[in-house]
Amino acid sequence: MPAMLERVIEDLRLKDGVTVSCIVADFVMAWALEIARKIGIRGVLFNPASAAMLALQCSIPKLIEDGIIDSNGLATTQKRFQLSPRIPPMDTEFIWWAKISDSKTEKMLFNIILQSMKTLESTEWCFCNSTPDLEPGALSFVPKLLPIGSLLRTYGYDQGVTERSLGQFWEEDFSCLNWLDQQPHGSVIYVAFGSTTLFDEKQFKELALGLELTNRPFLWVVRKDSDCSNKVCFPNEFKGNEGKIIEWAPQEKVLRHPAIACFISHCGWNSTLEGLSNGVPFLCWPYFADQFFDKIYICDEWKVGLGFDLDENGMISREEIKVKVDKLLSDENIRFKARELKKKLMKDVDVGGRSSENLNKFINWLKE
Repeated sequence: MPAMLERVIEDLRLKDGVTVSCIVADFVMAWALEIARKIGIRGVLFNPASAAMLALQCSIPKLIEDGIIDSNGLATTQKRFQLSPRIPPMDTEFIWWAKISDSKTEKMLFNIILQSMKTLESTEWCFCNSTPDLEPGALSFVPKLLPIGSLLRTYGYDQGVTERSLGQFWEEDFSCLNWLDQQPHGSVIYVAFGSTTLFDEKQFKELALGLELTNRPFLWVVRKDSDCSNKVCFPNEFKGNEGKIIEWAPQEKVLRHPAIACFISHCGWNSTLEGLSNGVPFLCWPYFADQFFDKIYICDEWKVGLGFDLDENGMISREEIKVKVDKLLSDENIRFKARELKKKLMKDVDVGGRSSENLNKFINWLKE
């Protein structure tokens, strides 16, 4: 890939007359900045997860020294630890690079992270999709991080109702927006688990029957992956009369819709920021990696959501789903906090806001 990237930049110059002046690279693609240095252009890192996850990566030497992880990045024991007094405690289950279930891939990923951390040390700029209102402790722990969030296309952009969002894996089903228009204000449960979450058949059945048990309208995204990795079947007793089921949603538009009451989410960082930026309270169903720590932020730090409890079989039961939906939607304090946090995030990206000013600093640096 490094050789190909260098060739792409050169082809842009020779064939299209385009001169690349800066590369912005995802954190796990930090090697791209080595190419930038080699050909004499500027480079910037972008951390797409929470600042807390980068703080965790910055702490790898200390975690090894304290015996929490070994030299391969794997947890030595089940243990709680705290990076700093201003960052919520973590558990070894939050060490996301050690949750791949493939030792070869885990080792490769850990080595990529170590290399990326070296690149971070010599890089002048590192962006993150966050704000000081969300993560004051993590941002002070990694002072080089420049928060420019929350990054939503809808800010300052007149996006048409049926215009495709950027960076989507699948075709968005815009029919859900017309359906939402027909639902009462603040009535719909939005259910979406991102682009990688998988369910086994039993848990999928409980979710389906749990949504039906709430007796509320719901909009449910059920992916149909081309590789059949998310192949599930609806239970025979599921009628789905109260809801609409689609394969992929224009999520920012959905979360902005006044009919949405709450968001049952896997708590991926992008989905988290999209929900927060629209003042939508959460029901947290983390599946993988950093999502478990994002749940702690949502439920314990920001207090804008609730989590589900597992039953004796390690399942989230249909009854638990109904109980938590009812509890969340009757809690005015949670909904108030969600609305207040939305105001703060909107202020950050508005003209003169902290995120807006941080991005302007970078733009001015590029122009120098």
